[in-house]
Amino acid sequence: NTMIIHDSDRLGLSQLYQLRGRVGRSSRTAYAFLMYRRNKLLKEVAEKRLSAIREFTELGSGFKIAMRDLEIRGAGNLLGAEQHGHMEAVGYDLYCKMLNEAVRTLKGEVTAESFETTIDIDLDAYIPTGYIPNEYQKLDIYKRMAGIETEDESEEMLEELIDRFGEPPKSVQNLLLVARLKARAHQVYFTDVAQKGDSVKFVLYEKAGIDPARIPRFVEEFQGALTFSMDAKTPYFKYLMNKNSRDRGRDGVEAVKTVLDRAETLLL
Repeated sequence: NTMIIHDSDRLGLSQLYQLRGRVGRSSRTAYAFLMYRRNKLLKEVAEKRLSAIREFTELGSGFKIAMRDLEIRGAGNLLGAEQHGHMEAVGYDLYCKMLNEAVRTLKGEVTAESFETTIDIDLDAYIPTGYIPNEYQKLDIYKRMAGIETEDESEEMLEELIDRFGEPPKSVQNLLLVARLKARAHQVYFTDVAQKGDSVKFVLYEKAGIDPARIPRFVEEFQGALTFSMDAKTPYFKYLMNKNSRDRGRDGVEAVKTVLDRAETLLL
């Protein structure tokens, strides 16, 4: 019930998946250990393969493994030079997103409004070199954090960081916190959340799916700390914090949380 694979970084993703499937039967608990040499700097592709085999462990993961393998190795002529344009021009993730939106449009389904959300809080949120020395790994983690959309995804990211690199420092925890706040701000149609001094500005998307009639009552709930204005036809809220605060970053986080929690009442 135990398999040990030496130099697993030299094997392909489909090979690793097939080998892992050879151990374990029925109700018996089985183990597959994927080993690589100590202090060896893994190639980017090898690291992606090992991360994928670690991530997809539940039953029926074959399709997900195949899609990740497609992403890592490339799709050849299926999406390459013999087609109308190159997938590499937009990237695999964006290509899949565009394809999904096109299919939904052809089916007559209503697609969600597409817009970007940025967030800027006075908080040390970054990955220090001492935590992840490899620049390629660091950029990959930054990219994946930027794509976090739910609390579960954030927890999974935290567990993976602890497993691969150890307990994350405060700045990395702050980075995960900012990613969660950004996802929540996007859900309530804010395109920009920016802290400046003792205030936080929340810019609304011009086609936000909210009920304008609820805005006055929403503002009243903050008892003067929140105002609503229009700047060049761009609607935004402004939250005033305590001017005597000694920790602007933490107060900024709490202000953003407070507004986002209550902003759900504006949604249609």
